[in-house]
Amino acid sequence: MLDFGRDLCGDPRFSAEREWLVTNGLGGYASGTVAGVRTRRYHGLLIAALRPPLGRTLLLTKLDEVATYDGRAYPLFANRRRDARFEPQGYHHLERFHLEGATPVWTFACADALLVKRVWMQQGSNTTYIRYDQIRGRGPLELSIRAIVDYRDHHGTTRAEDRQMRVWQVPHGLGVVAHEATTPLYLLSRRSEAAPQYEWSTGYYLSIEDYRGQDALEDHLYAGLFQTTLQPGHSMTLVASTEAHPCLDGNAAYSERRAYEAGLLESARSYLGPVPSAVEQLVLAADQFIVHRLSLQEPEGRSVIAGYPWFGDWGRDTMISLPGLTLDTGRRDVAACVLRTFATHVDQGMLPNRFPDEGQAPEYNTADATLWYFEAIRAYYTSTQDDALLRDLFPVLQEIVARHRRGTRHQIHLDPADGLLYAGEEGVQLTWMDAKVDGWVVTPRIGKPVEINALWYHAICCMAEFARKLGEPAGHYEAMAERALIGFARFWNAPQGYCYDVIDGSDGNDPSLRPNQLLAVSLLHSPLDDSQQRAVVDACARQLLTCHGLRSLAPDHPDYRGHYGGDRHQRDAAYHQGTVWSWLIGPFVQAHLRVYRDPGLARSYLEPLLRHLSAHGLGSVSEIFDGDPPFTPRGCIAQAWGVAEVLHAWSTTGSARQDLKEAESNSDEAA
Repeated sequence: MLDFGRDLCGDPRFSAEREWLVTNGLGGYASGTVAGVRTRRYHGLLIAALRPPLGRTLLLTKLDEVATYDGRAYPLFANRRRDARFEPQGYHHLERFHLEGATPVWTFACADALLVKRVWMQQGSNTTYIRYDQIRGRGPLELSIRAIVDYRDHHGTTRAEDRQMRVWQVPHGLGVVAHEATTPLYLLSRRSEAAPQYEWSTGYYLSIEDYRGQDALEDHLYAGLFQTTLQPGHSMTLVASTEAHPCLDGNAAYSERRAYEAGLLESARSYLGPVPSAVEQLVLAADQFIVHRLSLQEPEGRSVIAGYPWFGDWGRDTMISLPGLTLDTGRRDVAACVLRTFATHVDQGMLPNRFPDEGQAPEYNTADATLWYFEAIRAYYTSTQDDALLRDLFPVLQEIVARHRRGTRHQIHLDPADGLLYAGEEGVQLTWMDAKVDGWVVTPRIGKPVEINALWYHAICCMAEFARKLGEPAGHYEAMAERALIGFARFWNAPQGYCYDVIDGSDGNDPSLRPNQLLAVSLLHSPLDDSQQRAVVDACARQLLTCHGLRSLAPDHPDYRGHYGGDRHQRDAAYHQGTVWSWLIGPFVQAHLRVYRDPGLARSYLEPLLRHLSAHGLGSVSEIFDGDPPFTPRGCIAQAWGVAEVLHAWSTTGSARQDLKEAESNSDEAA
C-alpha cells in the first residue's frame, strides 16, 4: 500500500501529489513530496517548534543532492521555478519510495548503484536526520549536497531582497543564523566535508499555494556545500538541529527511532490485538499529533496538534481525538496528561478553542470543545477506572456546568424554558462549523445547534454517573438531564424524518440536512428513541455519506458547494457547505452500529479510508475531500480527528464483534 515503484515515482502527476510527514513530539515537523519538489510553503526538512508546541519556524528548506557514479552525474532533487517546469527532474532516478514505519525512504538508481535516503526526526528534539546508504555498486559514489536554508514562520514566504543571514564553520559542519536574536541552525556530519556558501536562490514556485490563492513564489539561501564519497555498504548522515551538539551517529539515532515506533505498536497490540498493516500505520500516525505543552501547573503537560501542516493545538479537536489517539492505542497515561493539562486552561467554564501560533492568550470562541471534554473523561474512566483523576477533575466539571447554567461568553447559556443550550452572537463562530473570512461567518448557527444539545444532554448524564461513582449528590444532574431530554424533542422534524440542524435561530428552525445530528445517535446517552435514531442514520447515509466521510451539507441544498478550492474566500465558502470531512466517519460508524447492531457491516465503511492512506498524506488521513466525485483529498494532509475516529471506530466495531461472539457462545452453552 505504501510502497511505490518507478512507474509511479517517475510520474510527477503522482509523486508530486503524495506527501510525507515526520514529527518530533514538540510540534516540529518535516514534510515534502515523494518527487522531492516543494509544493507548499510548509514543506521543509526542519520546521522547528521554537515555543513548543508552536513557534514553528522553517530552518532547513531542502537539500539538493547530486550523486556522481562511474563518471556520470545524477541529480536526485527536483525544483519548480517561475515557469512551473520541473528542473532538474531527479525523480527520474527514483527506483522506489516506501514508508519504513513512519520514515520515508527513497531508493535512487544510478546505473547499477543504488543509493537509499531516509528522513526522520529525534523524538523530543528539533533535530532532523537525513541518512544516505549506498547499498549496491561496483565502486564508490560521490555525493554532493547543497543545503538550502531559511528562517521564517512556517505560514509565511521569503523574499531575499535585503535579508542578511550569517553562515560560519563549526566542528563537523556549519552554523547558520538569521540575526543574533534568533535560534541558530546547525548542519552537521561526521563523514563529509562542509564549506560555507552564501547565495540566494530565487523564484521557487509552490503549486498548491497557487491553487489555494496564496503567494506562490519564494526565495531561499544556499548556505553550505557538503561533499563525501560513499563506498558500497557505507552510509553518511547529515544532521539538522537547533542543538549545537546533537548525536551524529545516524545508525544509533535510527535504531532509537525504530525502537520508539516498535513500542507504540506493542502498546496498541496489547489493546487492539493483531491488526492489518493499514491500522498499524494509523497507530504510528496517531503519535504524530501528540505533543508536549508544558506549564508550571503541568510540567508533564500534553496536547494534540489538530492537523499538519498548519494547525496548532485546538481544544475541540483534542477532546474529539483523545479516545482514538490514546485510549485505543494503549496510551492511557498520555490521555490522563492531556485531560489534566486542559483542566488548567478552563476559564469561565470553557475550554480554549485554540492556542494561537503567535503565543497570545488562548481563544475561547467555542461552544462544543468544553462539552467534548465530558465525553473524553467518560471514555478515559471507562477504559481505566481511574477514580483519582475523576475526583481531581470533578470540581472543574461542576464549575463548567454551573457556568453554562447561568451563562458564559458569547451568550452560551441554559434556556430554563426547555433545558437546552443556546449559543451564539453576531460575528462569532462557535461550533465545529467555524469558517470565518473577513468578518463573514459562513455558517453562524446562532440559536440551539443540534450537536451542542446532544453533547449537553450527554454531558449532564455523565455528570450524574460521575457523581454516583464518587459518592456525590447526583439528583440535581439527573433532573437537568430529564429536562434536556424532554426539550430535545423539539429538534425532531417529523415531515423530513430527521432533526433540525438549529432551532430557535434568528430565522426560526433550520431544516438543512447536515451530519451534526449523528451525535444524537453516536454518543452513549442518546436523546432520540430507536426509530428516530434509525431515521437519522438512514437520512445521513442516503445524502451525506461518501467513501471518505460525510458531506457537511446535502447536495440538494441551494448553498451546497461540491468543490473545495480557490482563494481563501472561495475555500471557506465551501468548507462546511458540502465539503466531506473524514472525522465524521467515526460518528456515522458508531451510530450505524448502534442502530443495526452489525459490527462487520459498520466496519466496512472504514475500508475506503484505510485505502486512502496511500493517496495524499502518506500513512495518514486527510482533513477534507471534495463533496463531488472523485472526492479529491484537500486541506491538511494529516488530521488528528480523522486518524483518531478511524482508529476509534475500528476499535469499537472490534469490541462489538467480540461481544457478539461471546453472547452467541453463551447462548449455545445455555441451549
